[in-house]
Amino acid sequence: MSNLYPEIKVAPPGPKGQAIIDLDKRYTSPSYIKEYPLVVERGEGPWVIDVDGNRYLDFMAGIAVNSTGHAHPAVVKAIKDAADKFLHICGTDFYYDSFSKICERLGNLVPGMGPKKVFLTNSGTEAIEGALKLVRWHTKRQNIIAFKGAFHGRTYGAISLNSSKVAQRAFFGPLIGGVTHIAYPSEKGPSVADVLEKDLFVSHVSPKEIAAIFIEPILGEGGYQLPPAQALRDLRRICDAHGIMLVFDEVQCGIGRTGRWFAAEHFNVMPDIICSAKGIASGMPLGAIIAKESVMTWTRGSHGSTYGGNPLCCAAALATLDVIEPILPQIGEVGAYMLKGLTALQKKHAVIGDVRGVGLMIGVEFLLPNGEPAADYVGALEQLAFRKGLLLLSCGKSTVRIAPPLIIGKHEVDVGLGVLDVCLTELDGQFGLKNGKA
Repeated sequence: MSNLYPEIKVAPPGPKGQAIIDLDKRYTSPSYIKEYPLVVERGEGPWVIDVDGNRYLDFMAGIAVNSTGHAHPAVVKAIKDAADKFLHICGTDFYYDSFSKICERLGNLVPGMGPKKVFLTNSGTEAIEGALKLVRWHTKRQNIIAFKGAFHGRTYGAISLNSSKVAQRAFFGPLIGGVTHIAYPSEKGPSVADVLEKDLFVSHVSPKEIAAIFIEPILGEGGYQLPPAQALRDLRRICDAHGIMLVFDEVQCGIGRTGRWFAAEHFNVMPDIICSAKGIASGMPLGAIIAKESVMTWTRGSHGSTYGGNPLCCAAALATLDVIEPILPQIGEVGAYMLKGLTALQKKHAVIGDVRGVGLMIGVEFLLPNGEPAADYVGALEQLAFRKGLLLLSCGKSTVRIAPPLIIGKHEVDVGLGVLDVCLTELDGQFGLKNGKA
């Protein structure tokens, strides 16, 4: 990557940005969150340029979507070439080369699952919805187990599985029935095996009535938490014993984000179904249900999609995988470099309570001196970093997610950590912390 730096020419939002924000506020839904007044004009690799000419270093990649960075030339060329041929022909009803090839590529990314079939969607939440239908169809059971802190999307089935923020579910009921939430596995809590086998299966629901267990192998919006490897092994054992489908939601942690194609590979535990999206097509809308051939048994007409697997999206996805494949080892190396730098900041700023992650999926948790989540601090950090040219995004109660484009190098890591250090030093003073301590 080129040795660029953030550059703020006009305090954001500048006049051009403000005009667009004013228009947006007048006509768009109030449900949009809008973290800070970033008004994008274009992007180049890990850099974003706003309409007033400011340049930002992107450490959130559109919520882990822009895996190859912004406007990667190979991806852009693939989209343009596909657009010159045809824009759409429904993949549910007809055939085209890129559709079949991306299904082949995705199906072969994780050999450990054995022979697989793939269904293409427009998004991660659609992949979750389809997986819900598939597990119920395949098992002829209705009940689902999900986890507290989970985020699976915003459509009805997905929000029924969610247990991240009450605002995502409030006043939308009744949601789909048969969903039971248990605590996300951690080293501090009871084992997931005990929760299921000594409690839930004894007093609440028979395992013979459970269709599937849905879990993020690395918790995303819930705080970038890694479960104990034994917990995923226990889930695999329990599912095998009772004919339950194990579904990994890898919408955020998949497609190279952790330095492996899928996070499942770090734990050496293979699910029956992987739901993927976000980074597959570098920002083009594409998701996928990747299931064992023995599980994807639904019949003709049981499920479909008008736009899922659009030819432009398939072309972008094939180019994206071509870009990521040779740099998978680099992602792990740069991620380790990032983790080391963040750990050094933790020693300097005691408000950083924990640094955790793998590859370029890293969570930095901020805690007050009394151990409570430093939510206000994190909110102020997002805003201050933005004004200094670094794009961050929070998750969980008080965690900043570090999920930059996968193509970043050590220069961008050093630049981003330098900006972050300046912001933390300034905020420590504002929040009455000295040298990171109360």
